[in-house]
Amino acid sequence: MKKTIFISLFSAVFAFFSVFNVIQAQTALDTTLEGLNSTASRVDAFRSQTNETFGPGFLTTKVGQVVGVVLAFVGVLFFVLMIYAGVTWMTARGNEQEISKAKTMITNAVIGIVIVFAAYALTYFIGRQILE
Repeated sequence: MKKTIFISLFSAVFAFFSVFNVIQAQTALDTTLEGLNSTASRVDAFRSQTNETFGPGFLTTKVGQVVGVVLAFVGVLFFVLMIYAGVTWMTARGNEQEISKAKTMITNAVIGIVIVFAAYALTYFIGRQILE
């Protein structure tokens, strides 16, 4: 019970302080885009090869791609943990200690995936509100 309260409190504090980092990153985004545009204007080879300009959506697109890869990895990790815990439970042969270990793994995996997707949903919502 104490562990659940600690995880919930830690997640809430982490989510609260993440909001301020997003707000501060907005001014850094403008500075970064100015630097990228000035560099890209000096290097015409990049533009001729990729036809990509550094507009306001460039950085958010790249960050979105990275987040997508991370979420895919977390999903695969969740799937592997669930299969491992299920196999552990099935091969426990009535050993209460192994069954308890498997149940704990399943519970922790579900809590982890819920925290990750809640953080993603919160970030997505806040990001949309900032960009509008």
